[in-house]
Amino acid sequence: MKPSTLKLAATVSLLALAACGQSETTSSDTQNHNVSQAAASPELGSFGVDLSARNEAVDPGDDFFAYASGTWYDGYEIPADKTSFGAFNALRDRSDERVRAIIEDLTSQDLAQGSVEQKVSDYYASFVNNEARNAAGITPMQPLLDEIAAANTHADIAALFAKSGEENLNSPLGFAIGIDRKNPDKYNFNLSASGLGLPDRDYYLDDSERFQSIRAAYVDHIAEMLGFAGVEDAGAKAEAILAAETRVAEAHWPRADRRNRDKTYNPTPVAELGTLYPGVDFVRMLDIIGADIDTINVSHPTAIAPIIDVINDTPVETWKAYLTYHAISNHAPYLSEAIDDANFAFYGKVLRGQPEQRARWQRGVAVVGNRQGLGEALGQIYVDRYFPESAKAQMEDLVENLRKALGERIDDLDWMGEDTKEQAQAKLAAFRPKIAYPDKWKDLSAIEIVPGDLYGNYKRVSAFFYEDGIDRLSRPTDKDEWFMTPQTVNAYYNPQFNEIVFPAAILQPPFFDPSADPAVNYGGIGAVIGHEMGHGFDDQGSKSDAGGVQRNWWTDEDRANFEARANMLVEQYNGYEAVEGNFVDGSFTLGENIGDVGGLAMAYHAYKLSLDGKEAPVIDGLTGDQRFFLAWAQVWKSKSREEATLQRLKSDPHSPNIFRVNGVVRNHDAWYEAFNVTEDDALYLPPEERVRIW
Repeated sequence: MKPSTLKLAATVSLLALAACGQSETTSSDTQNHNVSQAAASPELGSFGVDLSARNEAVDPGDDFFAYASGTWYDGYEIPADKTSFGAFNALRDRSDERVRAIIEDLTSQDLAQGSVEQKVSDYYASFVNNEARNAAGITPMQPLLDEIAAANTHADIAALFAKSGEENLNSPLGFAIGIDRKNPDKYNFNLSASGLGLPDRDYYLDDSERFQSIRAAYVDHIAEMLGFAGVEDAGAKAEAILAAETRVAEAHWPRADRRNRDKTYNPTPVAELGTLYPGVDFVRMLDIIGADIDTINVSHPTAIAPIIDVINDTPVETWKAYLTYHAISNHAPYLSEAIDDANFAFYGKVLRGQPEQRARWQRGVAVVGNRQGLGEALGQIYVDRYFPESAKAQMEDLVENLRKALGERIDDLDWMGEDTKEQAQAKLAAFRPKIAYPDKWKDLSAIEIVPGDLYGNYKRVSAFFYEDGIDRLSRPTDKDEWFMTPQTVNAYYNPQFNEIVFPAAILQPPFFDPSADPAVNYGGIGAVIGHEMGHGFDDQGSKSDAGGVQRNWWTDEDRANFEARANMLVEQYNGYEAVEGNFVDGSFTLGENIGDVGGLAMAYHAYKLSLDGKEAPVIDGLTGDQRFFLAWAQVWKSKSREEATLQRLKSDPHSPNIFRVNGVVRNHDAWYEAFNVTEDDALYLPPEERVRIW
């Protein structure tokens, strides 16, 4: 996982990341159609679930994931350009196709120079112009390579590390702008351990044959990339780079510690940095970055001094090779096909098991349409063209139903005292939902896009967002800001703003379908809403109050009761083997697992409230409860390559999708009743071992 630009590092909990999206068949939807009229019938099946995906030969109590989706799973072949496939991927494909249609429509028009539409059209056109980028080769970034080559001292290297955000370089000392966790009205500046080219410290430190093979391939890859810049002795320098990164990895904190908000909040006067962490001129580095600050949050304090030792003990020539390699690798999508393909051969094929790159147009859509690109400009058109406003109102109702359900569940908790319940209810009442799209859009008019200048366009876009990030240090936070574009298939919770956010693109089947059976919408988007609400009360989100301020609002007894239940969930997930010899890290994934288990419980409670005491109808032989749990399972219906699953285990706080089904439902009494699960079934847990937190 390669750090690149200095960016706003909001601490948000995502429903899913790029590595964990999934379902169904690919969609083709490039036509401009009227989405204001809901379909007369659900998109999936007769009531909103694809029953043809089921494998009814499997006992649901033995493997609910296979029961719900096993026929699909056994017969589905992952496309060559993907590491996994499921509901998230299908909707992302649909979103990409829609955005492509928008861009192509713009391209066919006579656009005013300097308009946002012109910027979108020309940026995309420059990205997909292979002939031009092949002709340019590595030449566009030669000034940056020359600057690296001119470094003579460790002070020069530290100065280049300070430019890592501005120039998209790597640095063992990471710098990022975030929202102050104890004062959510202001931004802060953060220093952390960084600089690795592999996804996690385990890739350097695990001596098993699998990881040794990956490291050997990494060295070969580094040498190949250095060759594009004409670096001499590339093989020896690649070995030296791996050795330096390994020493940095040894200083990195374990995954679970890196997400612990108590350990990672350490405001430190800048004036004391030289005394606490001698060996690097932090004042000069901050001056180069442009950060005029008095205090810096040191996220991983015990890692910084050892990393500084590595910086000063490693020869300047090794760091120059390190910076050269990562500069080429980080910029590979904007350089020639040969460089781009060589980068993919390692990061795509070796690390993720992906046989082929995504089509250039898809990657162009991603580059132009991401949040630190021209994504909000595209988002405005996307919403106008593809999002039915009626869906927003329905989502608002669902959110309030889930809020009511969680409020009732908090009142009924037998392990929490009244004082803590009062604080929890205040936090729940303060939850702010954001649905579909922002109320105000980011002004991108200052970005200059030049036809045919891919590398220059990328650098100008990056510079705009870099300066915007630095400028945040002198202004209050904007609580209307979104950290995703409307066309993103995902959702998140932001603890500092105490908000739950659902972009327009996720409000589609199998998550949400206005024409689907209510049980399906509650088991799909309802549980997603519950998941995001649950992040406000997971092991880390629960450390912030109703105003987003990180503080302890719990009594000691209630916190101990919470942690006892959370530890039970840690132990459950520690036992799940996703790749032979590699298990889920129950501590690292705890927040997401609490979100899943608690979110499904909230959604089920809300579904029952919606029935108003009446029995749900039986549809296609399935009860309402059965439809509810099947909907949840099919949200996570997916198939993944082993290499990608391994990378997720080491770097992604979400559990693999099979455990987002099987690991979750076995903690819910209603699931046992719905599918007649008994102690003879593999997923059976005795009632006293089922985790019930929220």
